[in-house]
Amino acid sequence: MINNIVMAKDDTIETTHNTETLILRAAEQEFCTKGFAGARTSAIAEAAGVTRAMFHYYFRTKEKLFEKIINEKMELLKEVMLRSLSENYPTLPETIRHIIERHIDFITANPYLPRLIMNELYSSTERAAFILKKIKYYAPIMIAGLQEKIDKAYSEGKCRKEDARMIIIDIVSLNIFPYMQAPMINTVLGDMTTDSETFREMRKKEVYDTIMRKLNYENH
Repeated sequence: MINNIVMAKDDTIETTHNTETLILRAAEQEFCTKGFAGARTSAIAEAAGVTRAMFHYYFRTKEKLFEKIINEKMELLKEVMLRSLSENYPTLPETIRHIIERHIDFITANPYLPRLIMNELYSSTERAAFILKKIKYYAPIMIAGLQEKIDKAYSEGKCRKEDARMIIIDIVSLNIFPYMQAPMINTVLGDMTTDSETFREMRKKEVYDTIMRKLNYENH
């Protein structure tokens, strides 16, 4: 009898998890393609295969659902970016390479996220504050860790003295722009992003070479 109760409880937990996941994935697609204002809870519920009543049971408002998704993505991005510093690669180039590669991999897996975040930063004070709070939490750690590595390489005569904040801006800008402007790039430059894997690897090398030239790492 006790075993049956435990099994029933586990089944309920698993069902709840699966339903929440379905709603979250459907909502992510809805928000990323239509923005917060254009997203409809009825469309999310339909895409997730649940009733509107069930949607509101799990996520009471569209705002709470949006915050859940952004929080999930920001936590993942934080982990991706800080890992390149916490793994303590022995040289600055190795650290830079891993930051760039992991960031591009994250964007490739979430190609609509940068546009969604940019739109919400300018369209809603409340949502902008929520997003910026998440970014502000780990950005100083990232900057301090990278600055320490740059300063060490500089003291060893291996690179220029550069501000880590500017390096981060360069990396993020160079990584995000092609994905935010893919339609324009494909129209003007001939479907460059169509082969996503080839394009991703090209961008990793191009951004890395650009940053290394800026740092003038051992006359790169």
